[in-house]
Amino acid sequence: MQIQAADYIIGFGVDYYSALSQLINDKKYSKVILMVDENTAQHCLNYVMQWLAVDVPFEIIEIEQGEENKTVETCTAVWKTLVEMNVDRKALLINVGGGMICDLGGFVAATYKRGIDFVNIPTSLLAMVDASVGTKTGVNLGGLKNMVGSFSQPQMVLIDTAFLETLPGNQMRSGLAEMFKHGLIADASYWNQLKNLGELTTEDLLLLIYHSVSIKNEIVLQDPFEENVRKLLNFGHTLGHVIETYSHSGKGIQPLLHGEAIAIGMILEAFISYKKDLLTKNSYLEIKETLNLMFESIVFTENDIEICTHLLIHDKKNVNGIVQFTLLNGIGKGVINEVVESELITDAFNDYLYN
Repeated sequence: MQIQAADYIIGFGVDYYSALSQLINDKKYSKVILMVDENTAQHCLNYVMQWLAVDVPFEIIEIEQGEENKTVETCTAVWKTLVEMNVDRKALLINVGGGMICDLGGFVAATYKRGIDFVNIPTSLLAMVDASVGTKTGVNLGGLKNMVGSFSQPQMVLIDTAFLETLPGNQMRSGLAEMFKHGLIADASYWNQLKNLGELTTEDLLLLIYHSVSIKNEIVLQDPFEENVRKLLNFGHTLGHVIETYSHSGKGIQPLLHGEAIAIGMILEAFISYKKDLLTKNSYLEIKETLNLMFESIVFTENDIEICTHLLIHDKKNVNGIVQFTLLNGIGKGVINEVVESELITDAFNDYLYN
């Protein structure tokens, strides 16, 4: 199975390692650098290496795992390492890891010597359904999410569900949050399918991942640089991102995975959709109950809510200081560029906490 993105393919399954090997040989890269973190160095690196049949020198760059290391400082360290390795513009960077590795590695590749080729091999469910398509690369700045980045296309993305066999449950749920989002903004039947999931086989999961990637790819192809319809993918992310940022500040709530924060963001933004008469009360409650069953509820104090609301001023989607939300006009139908008053945001937090 494969999906045609703008100018690259997203390949599903181990057969695409031979396609990757052929790409490396055909392009005659001077060197291949594999970028990993501690986890993927231990659990994924040798597995990937055994599939590659190429006669090109390999180098390994290992960085520290975790969202707190998705920074310009980490990029600087990687750029310096590339210089020390004498990496030229004919090299290929292969990012083997979750969303952090794919986002940061893509940005490093896009900017090193004004751009070298890169390939993403996402190893988490979240990265497979989110970072695998869309050409966004980037890092955080001063604790603010994805403030520095670029649009840059990989040469290829390879999705191998074998990596998911050792993924912790919370990481699997984090990825499912993005899959739920795809159903909520674009495909009600897919939402219902995910909502009623039982025990999953690897083949079931592969088909679901394929469906999620297809939904996102169709949206991105229409709007590569997020000028209109691509904003649909921001549902749950306007508030979800500030909650995620705040959770890693060490000042209030516990640190949250991306999908855990986005799940809360989707509940809050579904409430806002309901209060703006875009979404029925029954649909809102269905979304809230479904996500609350899967994700742990978080307790926010009044101070937490105030700080999160204040962080919205740094949202990349703001226009002339006005926060623009993506909301729901029914399950399976997103709507973009919705202005939301701060009082309604506070009401959404209070409903999440007390109802």
